Amino acid sequence: MEARLTGIDRAEMLRYLRYGGGAIPEETEEALRQGEERLLRAARPRAVWRAFGYRPDEALEGTDFSLEGEDIHAFLADCDQVILLAATLGAEPDLLQKQLRLRDMSAAVILDAAGSAAIENVCDNLCADLAAAFAPRHLTERFSPGYGDMPLSQQSGFFRLLDISRRLGVSLTDSDLMVPQKTVTAVVGVSDRPQPRRNPGCESCAMAESCVFRREGKTCGK
Repeated sequence: MEARLTGIDRAEMLRYLRYGGGAIPEETEEALRQGEERLLRAARPRAVWRAFGYRPDEALEGTDFSLEGEDIHAFLADCDQVILLAATLGAEPDLLQKQLRLRDMSAAVILDAAGSAAIENVCDNLCADLAAAFAPRHLTERFSPGYGDMPLSQQSGFFRLLDISRRLGVSLTDSDLMVPQKTVTAVVGVSDRPQPRRNPGCESCAMAESCVFRREGKTCGK
């Protein structure tokens, strides 16, 4: 299943930039447009996924890896199967951002916001493709390590089961953060019944792990 980056949501970018609303000055509009174009040229989206049988408080079928935390089990209460997925924009946007920081910090900040919106788009497209592939069964929204009481240390299990380092060129730091930065791992549940839409909030946001709002104890309001 091919990773697809089909666009960058401008409203999403502005949320990451904490734009206060109102008319956007012409020079800002041009800077946003350039940031989007830079990101789209640099991004090399890739993704991997695997499906597993699921029972609460047991290892995923055929593995020794268990999902940890009460929140994820409540989230998957109606599911008997889960999909583990990972998606990345590749190393190029990170490298470009480092270069921009040396000469134009505002352009670097805009590129970062464009990357956050772009990886959200890649994840949304992947989940839409998975929903079509698993139909007539129904998928939940995404839930990632680090949300609720699901520990970030679960990342190592994702890396092992999905072979993320080899297949996507992504590494995991000693503090369980992923490099390149615009990379996401998530769990999606599979059920025979339609799953209720939850308030998206942080638990379904692709960039919650590196979100500037969460570091300040706030949300973007999405």
